[in-house]
Amino acid sequence: MTTAGRLAATFAALRERGERALVPYFTAGDPSPALTRRLVAEAARRGADIVELGVPFSDPLADGPVIQRATQRALHAGVTLPRVLELARELRGETAVPLVFLTYYNPILAFGLKAFCETAVESGVDGVIVADLPPEESGPLRGEAHAAGLDVIHLVAPTSTPDRMRKIARASSGVLYMVSLTGVTGARAELPADLQQHLRTLRGITTKPICVGFGIGTPAQAAAVGQAADGVVVGSAIVQRVEQHAGRADLVTKIGDFIASLKEPLRSAGPAH
Repeated sequence: MTTAGRLAATFAALRERGERALVPYFTAGDPSPALTRRLVAEAARRGADIVELGVPFSDPLADGPVIQRATQRALHAGVTLPRVLELARELRGETAVPLVFLTYYNPILAFGLKAFCETAVESGVDGVIVADLPPEESGPLRGEAHAAGLDVIHLVAPTSTPDRMRKIARASSGVLYMVSLTGVTGARAELPADLQQHLRTLRGITTKPICVGFGIGTPAQAAAVGQAADGVVVGSAIVQRVEQHAGRADLVTKIGDFIASLKEPLRSAGPAH
């Protein structure tokens, strides 16, 4: 299967089963590349449908304190974009779960747009989210990504107007990522009251699968979002647990248990529309 086809096939299979996608996020290289590899393989085994790998970057402006700390630890350990591509290649040998990079534009520019897209696909990466790249400026990357067979996934903000949503939906391939709240990443006690309305608006604009992230950290929150979205992204709540259990023998098991608890309510969510 081509890489660009893996995301579409995953959502099609989930839709047939009446399930929602669980998309856990890991900061690549935290606590080490070898452990990231084990964590991702365990996540896939315990119910993750797609895995998001954060590429460490020195100025992660969309990330809250938990992921910022993880990014700093990975950077101090010498983790770079080429190393994360290598990690993806290693993972592709172990699991068929789709892999999506979350990065910023600078590392991709430094690597070279064409070289990055081709190397990503060769390494088994299915999609890329570039947190600081608006659709208006994404043409060059999208051109190279399309040629290589890599999905470019854009973020829809809670402040996005219907016109803006339309533009973002057109520019995205594979899936759309709806940010549930204004501000940075991080688990929150409650989900925003207007999230369902934003989802309904976006549903009226596009038929592409919609994943929701930012602020989701419990099985109950995942279940609530899964009532209306095609997928649920959980980042900080996982990264925080990695931080808490780093250095302990039960790290991989603890994260696997948490992944399984998040996936459970998404197995029988019913139709998303």
